[in-house]
Amino acid sequence: MTNVPSIAAQQPRQPSDIDALANRYFADTLALHPEEATALGHPGHETEYSDYSPAGSAAQDELNRALLEDLDRLTPADDVDRVTAAALQERVGLERRIHATGRTELNNLASPAQEIRNILDLMPMETEQDWAQIAGRLANLPSALAGYAESLRASRDTGQVAAQRQVDIVIEQAEAHSAPGGFFPGLVERASAAGVVPSALLTELEAQASKAGTAYQGLADFLKEEVRGSAPERDAVGRDLYQLYSQEFLGAQIDLEETYAWGQEELARIVEAQQADAERIQPGATIDEARAILNADSARRLQGTAALRDWMQGVTDTALQEMTRYFEIPAPMDRVECMIAPTQEGGVYYTGPSDDFSRPGRMWWSVPAGEDSFTTWQETTTVYHEGVPGHHLQIGTAMLAQDELNDWRRNGLWTSGHGEGWALYAEKLMDEFGFLTDPGDHLGMLDAQRMRAARVVFDIGVHCGFEAPASEGGGVWTPEQGFAFLTKHLNDSPGQIRFEFIRYLGWPGQAPSYKVGQRIWEQIRAEQADRAAAQGREFDLKSFHTRALRLGSMGLDTLRQAMA
Repeated sequence: MTNVPSIAAQQPRQPSDIDALANRYFADTLALHPEEATALGHPGHETEYSDYSPAGSAAQDELNRALLEDLDRLTPADDVDRVTAAALQERVGLERRIHATGRTELNNLASPAQEIRNILDLMPMETEQDWAQIAGRLANLPSALAGYAESLRASRDTGQVAAQRQVDIVIEQAEAHSAPGGFFPGLVERASAAGVVPSALLTELEAQASKAGTAYQGLADFLKEEVRGSAPERDAVGRDLYQLYSQEFLGAQIDLEETYAWGQEELARIVEAQQADAERIQPGATIDEARAILNADSARRLQGTAALRDWMQGVTDTALQEMTRYFEIPAPMDRVECMIAPTQEGGVYYTGPSDDFSRPGRMWWSVPAGEDSFTTWQETTTVYHEGVPGHHLQIGTAMLAQDELNDWRRNGLWTSGHGEGWALYAEKLMDEFGFLTDPGDHLGMLDAQRMRAARVVFDIGVHCGFEAPASEGGGVWTPEQGFAFLTKHLNDSPGQIRFEFIRYLGWPGQAPSYKVGQRIWEQIRAEQADRAAAQGREFDLKSFHTRALRLGSMGLDTLRQAMA
């Protein structure tokens, strides 16, 4: 058995020079990016915005250059330092390579066009001081958008422009913010309804919200007049840039042709397994017919958000109790609160605990307006993904490693392939452990896996210009082929499929990181099992999970090296 110290019994570790460097880098990064400080709950920067101009990007790149130079002069004191150094070199070095492309991001979901507004959603809105800070940030929003426009202009001048499809959707989003019923008029209404905002502050909020809306309209006009004419019709970013983006989200360099072929094979395997589930649900049924049968089953339906919350909590509590066989789950990590989110945007998500666990890890369900009936067969696997053994065990275990992980590793280092790959791996673990033997719950898990596998095929195939499968008509992927392909494999509404379609085209490399990340997690586990067998010892799955999760988030190549 591998000798891995328990979470609770881990001896305190003396911070090193590399820890001090990483902590200083993390603090300097937050100073350059106040929105990140707000998202993490660090006070002192509530009214500020990052500098989104080329000068701001240059300042971050200079910070990154100095960090790597300082790191080269330090000698790791132990294995923890060696992992920190490897993670810094991989993450920060890659960030510098992406900066060198001169490209400024513009897409429908994850670019400054959305982030500048989205940070307002994370600001508290309970006291007069809260609203004063919102007014202060609103006052700085126009200059943030002006800096972003400056970067887009510089990017355009070097030939690095997002596709027309992304430009058009951002124009649409920007114009909607100040329209009647849009975000900024709605923000003033929320302030008025809060009952804690004096009239003078409400007047100030209204003025600053109006200016912010005007600034977003200005961004829309700028995109129409100065960017769209230079934007290519072609959505694909090309193989060279895609390779960088793939590594950004995975923290691993992959063989794109091999991964594209594997994605097709994995998708076919999942569809075959779904057909077997459909046969178990009703002999002779198709997958779509099996879904309809499950949706009509009253035993699999919940009525009302209170019943939904209670069901989520029950599934989570059972998982917490049962997973102690496969994971270390000490107090205070042995608690997850399931909540109905105050928003009505759709989706399920997890928020981590506070440092002292006084605020527990929470799973939130954002229920769209008008929805009051829910099916459990589709979402059992989602509860495992977001809670236990998914994101809660992943984030909670790292949070308890405070004596070993510096601030940057605990709070400033998140790699999608590691985090989302783990959560998909966790879904498959629950199947392996016998918690998805019900054919409906199993079909729901496979629906989630099928969507992630389809992303691999679509995303890599389209952006790298690979040939589409013969079943999709062959030839180089066209947008029409891609949309039809997603419609076939994503069990979702037409509007949501369109959103995902545009997202994948505008955020290359991110969507495949879930499924490819899961694959790499499974490969690392298999490598550890093979090593144990070669050494004549039994592979201890619980020790593997504890050791891997205590390392915290990082690129998957760094994780593989650390585990070896």
